[in-house]
Amino acid sequence: MDLMIEFVRENLLLSGIWIVLVLLLVYSFVSEILSPIKQLNTHEATLLMNKEDAILLDIRAAKEFKTGHIAGARQLKAEEVTKGDFKRLEKDKSKPIIVACAMGASAKKTAVQMTKAGFERVTVLKGGMGAWQQANLPLTK
Repeated sequence: MDLMIEFVRENLLLSGIWIVLVLLLVYSFVSEILSPIKQLNTHEATLLMNKEDAILLDIRAAKEFKTGHIAGARQLKAEEVTKGDFKRLEKDKSKPIIVACAMGASAKKTAVQMTKAGFERVTVLKGGMGAWQQANLPLTK
């Protein structure tokens, strides 16, 4: 214990960086657990689409969407996402919705926007289209 205290005293910058990294790691785990937006893996997303007729929203750019997307996915344009314009989906507020992007990061922001707009069952495809392709699941063009 004395060695640890001595190390911290002599390496304040290094110790401070280590503490910040640990806190960020803890925050990332806790925020995911406490988040109202659930993240689904590819298997869970497939089950939700097949059993509960979930709507899959692909928020990638039109060019990426055209190169390959999940069968039945609807594209939500960047302008609509930026403005929070979900008018096209008003009739589907109570249906389960899965938001997918390239890697999963921007989908969470969109899902939060949709939840604030009154959508009841919004989830995110964890890992996005990258995870879908890595699992060798089918894409349509």
